[in-house]
Amino acid sequence: MPVPTGDCENEEKRKGAEMGHLTLSIDQVRLEETLIMVLDHIMPACPHLDYRLVGTGAALLHGVSLPTADVDILVRERHGVDAFGHALSPFKCLEAPAWLAETQQYYGNYEVNGVEVGISTVELASDDDTIETFGRGPWEYFTLLPCGPYTVPTVALELRLISELFRNRPDRYEPLIQFMQVNGCDLDFIQRGIAAAGLPQAMQDGILNRLQGAPRRVATRSAKR
Repeated sequence: MPVPTGDCENEEKRKGAEMGHLTLSIDQVRLEETLIMVLDHIMPACPHLDYRLVGTGAALLHGVSLPTADVDILVRERHGVDAFGHALSPFKCLEAPAWLAETQQYYGNYEVNGVEVGISTVELASDDDTIETFGRGPWEYFTLLPCGPYTVPTVALELRLISELFRNRPDRYEPLIQFMQVNGCDLDFIQRGIAAAGLPQAMQDGILNRLQGAPRRVATRSAKR
């Protein structure tokens, strides 16, 4: 999660995956297996620490089929990164928790089940509620999704879509749009979010037109599916 808008993807990570150190792309089964392994260690050690699943892994757990290379977990405070990292000490540590000044994150990275699992704060001050990894958005708009014996607080797909549109990654936002066209979305929330993100007006209009016929739902707080 080296950028505030989403998941941890960088050139060194991609090269490492290609060399066989890590999985380059995972499916929903592999994601759930990895999350269960992570939670098996985290939950007994720190059951009360608040966290969110963000990034492409969040979309995949919602059921959206799209390229996913890793797991990104957002926590509120640095002690959460340290506590989760300590709980994951049986696994290989790829990056010990450290402050990343460029992106204003306290970030640690681990290898679990052959998959990178990043744990991070994003310490950017904001009262916005339409941003995926900071401000009020991830803590207010999420769904508790089943994953083995656990329920995983996973950011709303509307937040994921806004992130990927802002980053202009069609291979990520197209599957999200197609999923929402069938399964529904909070169109008013998306409209507010893409306007706040400053997307070109033509792009905003195109996205809203494509989602106009989607089943309507409201992005809710702590919605169980």
